[in-house]
Parts: sequence; structure tokens; C-alpha cells
Amino acid sequence: MTNVRNHPMAALSVLVLGLFMTLLDLTIVNVAIPSILDGLHASLDQVLWVLNAYSLLYAVLLITSARLGDIHGPRKMFAIGVVIFTVASAFSGLAQDPTHLILARGLQGLGSAVLAPQGLPLMMSLFPVEKRGGVFAIYGVIAGLAVIAGPTVGGYLVSHFGWRSIFTVNIPIGVITFALALLLIPDLRPGRKHRLDIFGVALATAGLLGVIYGLIEGQRYDWGVVTGFITIPEIIGAGLVLFAVFLYHQARRNRQKDGEPLLPFEVFKDRNFTLMTLVMAAMGFAILGIYLPLTIYMQSVLGLSPIDAGLTLAIQPLAMFFSSGIASGLVQKVNGKYLLIPGLLALAAGTSYIDWAAQAHAGRWDFTPGLILSGLGMGCIWTPVFTIGTRDLPAHLGGVASGVINTIQEMGGVFASAVVGAFLQNRIALALHDRAVAASSQLPDQYRQSFVDGFSNAAHTGLEVGAGQSGTTLQLPAQVQALAHFVFTHAFVDAMHPTMVLPIVVLVLAASAAVFVRGRKPVVLAIHEEEAAVA
Repeated sequence: MTNVRNHPMAALSVLVLGLFMTLLDLTIVNVAIPSILDGLHASLDQVLWVLNAYSLLYAVLLITSARLGDIHGPRKMFAIGVVIFTVASAFSGLAQDPTHLILARGLQGLGSAVLAPQGLPLMMSLFPVEKRGGVFAIYGVIAGLAVIAGPTVGGYLVSHFGWRSIFTVNIPIGVITFALALLLIPDLRPGRKHRLDIFGVALATAGLLGVIYGLIEGQRYDWGVVTGFITIPEIIGAGLVLFAVFLYHQARRNRQKDGEPLLPFEVFKDRNFTLMTLVMAAMGFAILGIYLPLTIYMQSVLGLSPIDAGLTLAIQPLAMFFSSGIASGLVQKVNGKYLLIPGLLALAAGTSYIDWAAQAHAGRWDFTPGLILSGLGMGCIWTPVFTIGTRDLPAHLGGVASGVINTIQEMGGVFASAVVGAFLQNRIALALHDRAVAASSQLPDQYRQSFVDGFSNAAHTGLEVGAGQSGTTLQLPAQVQALAHFVFTHAFVDAMHPTMVLPIVVLVLAASAAVFVRGRKPVVLAIHEEEAAVA
């Protein structure tokens, strides 16, 4: 057993299994959104919280969990994270209403936050410098497999066993991962003393919660009064103020000799790292900004089953898997920005094609060129971004830098679900009214006003856009249902087109920022070679 536990590849296999479990769950949930909406009679803003409850806790607690790993040992924290995630998956599968599911997903996010940052310090301790590139490549391949498996496995499970099965499938995986973690991962303890910035965690959490709650719930309250004297703008403003106080607090802790900030400003002195945090934030924003409207569209507008939607979307990660293999071979030979910039632009171009092809009566394979192009682009983004971001950083900042860059990427996704979700709800509300007014001319006079009012008031009661909705839940005579379906599907497409422009613009801006990535410094190269020789 001792020999197995000291084998780096055995430990790596457990770490990638934990990674696979969390990534698989994330992509499965994206495909299951319409079924969850329908099954729990949830509104769009509620299902956004199903995504955000996970992402918010995950993002805010990543760096804190990395510190806990330094204190208590990464193996112990990894095992604890697996237990929390597995228990939360069981609670998610048992959810009886949207609130229950949101709370359970938040607990899942906590589990992911505890286990996710433990892999990097373990790999840096177990593998010499010259082998770490191959280790990160393995991580990338497993991530690609999880992304590919998510839509297809998720679609199969939802179609045959219901949406609850996408959570319960994590239970046996979690039990196996926990047992293997105790058996195969060595108990490495750096012995460094750390203090947790509890006040910083509270400030960041409260600030982000205020901003994101305001964005998600804004359309429901017409961007006005929530209760009493509390308004949506006041909630968002309070969140921004709290986040500004958080940054000030972090600046003070950065200046103190014995201070240990959650956000160490030292890493931002490196230009490449700072630029890659922007790219990762853009990717976090873009991925959710693309998939949120697209997964709803494919099932609620095109009427695809979850498995058919999953198989259609799987084209993209398959293309990504192919191009990432090529990029892995090139990233050490050329400046990573010459892969990164074309990758970002290809993802933007492929998304533009998908947005252009999305019509109320489109075929499922009409999106294939866009999915292939965007997937090839993604493969050229994930491979070089970490290499560029951490290449010139001192070794003692490696763990902190990884926590920061992953946190910022996740926050990009959180803000995407809030901003894109709010924009999509607003555009749907306007489009439903306009389409309903235009279509009402086909109805007898006695039905016209109620027809328009039914759609116009949808935003105030929480838009329901699950696979079983499509406008047919409105209280209308049977002969009006076909017209209601027409209004809903065309209104959703009308709203989807401008919504998907948001991630496209963000990707183009990220590509523009990547132009300023600098090449490898000769001095840094010599230091890395010396470290490799010593190792």
C-alpha cells in the first residue's frame, strides 16, 4: 500500500476522478435546465439560482479552501470536499421544490470549492517541473471528456430516468473517489502557518450576493421596489459598495507584513497573469452566456428531447477534444498567444454562426458548422491559458495564482448567468408582448386582450420556459394554443439573438487583450531549467 500511495500517477488518477465528477455534474445540469424548469414548475430566475448557488459558493471559497489545504493537508481537504459534494448530490436528487434544489446546489458548490484547489499543490509536490506540462495535459483531456460526456450522459439520464438521476449518479462516483483518495493520495503537509481572512470572505460573499440577486430578480420586480423601501437598484448598489470595501480591505492586508489577503495583489504585477485572468473571466462569461439560452432554445423551441439536445451539442466538445491535442503539442514551441487569439476569435465566430442559424423552425443539424468552429477554438484556448498565466510567476505564488485565476473564471460565469439571464428575461418580456399584439389580430375580439395580457404579465409571475411550457400553460381555449405556441417560440428566438451577442463581444475583447501577452523571458527560462535540474 505504501508503494501505491507514493506513486504520483496513482494519486493523479484520483484527482482527475474528482475533477471529472464536478465537471460532469456542471455540464449535465446545463442540459437538464428545461426539464428542471418543467419538473419543479420553476421560473427562469429560479433556475438561474440553481446555477448561481453552485457557482457563487464555489468561486468565493476557492482561495479560502486552498489555504485550508495548506493548514490541514490537501488530501484531507480533498476527501472532505468529496463527501460534501456527494451528500449534496443526494439532497439535490431529493429536491421537491426550487428552493430545496437551490440550497442543495449551494452545498454542492461548497464541496467543489473544498476539493478543487487541492490538486495543484499535490501535483507540484509529486511531479518534477519537467513533467508538469504532461500532467496539466492529462487534466485537460479529462476535462474534455467530462464536457463531452455531460450533454450525452445527461441527455440519456434525463430522457430515461428523469432529471433527478443527473444528481444521484454522483453518489457511487463520490463514494469510490473518497475511498481511493484515502488509499492512494499521500498525506502531504507543507507545515506553513496561515490565517483565514474571515472578514474578507464575508465582504466578498455579501457584495457578490447583492449584485447577482439584483440582476437575477430585477425583471420580476420591474427593476423597482422589492419590499417596503428596498429596491433592486439599492440592492445592487449595496453589493457594489460592499465589494469596494472588500477590495480596500484586501489592499490593506496586502500592505501588512503579516497580512494574508484572500486576493494577493502581488500576482497581478505579472502582465501575462493579469491578462490571462481577463481571458478566463471572459471564458467563464462566454460558456454560460452561450449555453444558457441555447439549451433552453433546443428543447423549448425546437422541441428536442434532452438526449437529442445533448447529442447535438456534443459536436462542440468533440471538436475541442481534437484541437486541444494539437494545441498541446504546439504550446511549448510557439508563444501561446498565437494559439489563444485565433481560438478566442474562432469561438466568437462559431457562436455568431449559431446565433444566426437559430430560428423558430431550424433543424438540429443546422448548427453543426458553428459548433465545430467554436469547439476547435475552445481547444486552442484552454491549453495555453494556464501556461501563459503562470509561466513567469515565482514558484511560491503558483498555488495562490491558480486559486485566483480559477476564482475569476468562475466569477465570469456567475456574472454571465446574472447579466445574460437578466437580459434574456427582459428581451423575452418585450418580445412576448410585441408578438402577442401582432398575433392577436387573428383572434376574435373577445380573446384579444386576455391573449395579450397573458403574455405581457408572464415576466411578473416568473417566466417559465421549460420543455413543457412553450406558452401553452396560459389559460386559453384549446383552439388558441397553436397561436400561443407560435408567439412563445418566435418571441424566444427574438430575445435569444441579441442575448448571444453579449458573449461574442466579450470574446472579441478578450482576444484584443491577448495581443499584449509577452513572450517568455530568457531569465525566467533559465530559472525554470535550473529548477528542473535540481528536481
